[in-house]
Amino acid sequence: MKFTFAETFCDPRQFATLAPAAENAGFDCFAVPESIVYPKHSDARYPYTASGDRSFVDQPMIDPFVLATHMAALTGKIQFLTFVVKLAVRNPILAAKSAASVAVISDNRFLFGVGLSPWPHDFALCGQPFEQRGKRMNEMIEIVRGLCGGGWFEYHGEFYDFGEISINPVPTQPMPILLGGHSDAALRRAALHGDGWVHAGGDKDQLQPLLARLQEIRKAEGVRDKPFEIHVISMDAFGLDGIRRLEDQGVTGVFVGFRNPYDPSTAAMPVEDKVAAMNTYAETVISKL
Repeated sequence: MKFTFAETFCDPRQFATLAPAAENAGFDCFAVPESIVYPKHSDARYPYTASGDRSFVDQPMIDPFVLATHMAALTGKIQFLTFVVKLAVRNPILAAKSAASVAVISDNRFLFGVGLSPWPHDFALCGQPFEQRGKRMNEMIEIVRGLCGGGWFEYHGEFYDFGEISINPVPTQPMPILLGGHSDAALRRAALHGDGWVHAGGDKDQLQPLLARLQEIRKAEGVRDKPFEIHVISMDAFGLDGIRRLEDQGVTGVFVGFRNPYDPSTAAMPVEDKVAAMNTYAETVISKL
């Protein structure tokens, strides 16, 4: 089981303390979320909270490529997983350059978690069409993987078409690309195009059906034997029996945090309390496995 520490919507200065502390406590990975802009007015519903409430917006969030690089410079072995970068609102070549740069500077400690944005305004503000976003992202993943693999790469698809180009430098190991999303199309995209799937939380009763459907797709598409990471948010992560239940369902990683980031009243939690909580968790769970 891989343990990923998750924290967001906090004073950005805390990450200089949290990243080394997570590494020292024995966490394998650090989650790096993304939010690009916050609209003052929007009717869009947030898909990963039961109420769809968006009152948590307008909280501090550093660009994930910048934050991962910052924390990589302060650590030596912990990995960084973007959770998740909104790939579909970006130019895929620029995204590949950013991801490859972080992977190189972190010495192959970067896992590129990507997904579709649920916000139409993200697409509009970044100059990308909201329509056919899923099909476009399929091509984007191929482009990112191809460019980050090194050498000359060309692509001829429905949405992107270019001749041989390269980026330099690229990581010395393949950069894992993990996909988020709970829809059937997202699960299929993860199974067919990704090195893993990342769960975004939400209703706890929906996790098991999502895991079962993901495995069903992987089996039907003949890719079940391919190495594949599955990272989830679950209260089962806080106990040894729960960890074993998740492992029995094919889960390979859990996100662990010690406050509800969607609750603004917890935003002032001192960094010392977070470090103490992660150390206690490491002693009671990580070290026992």
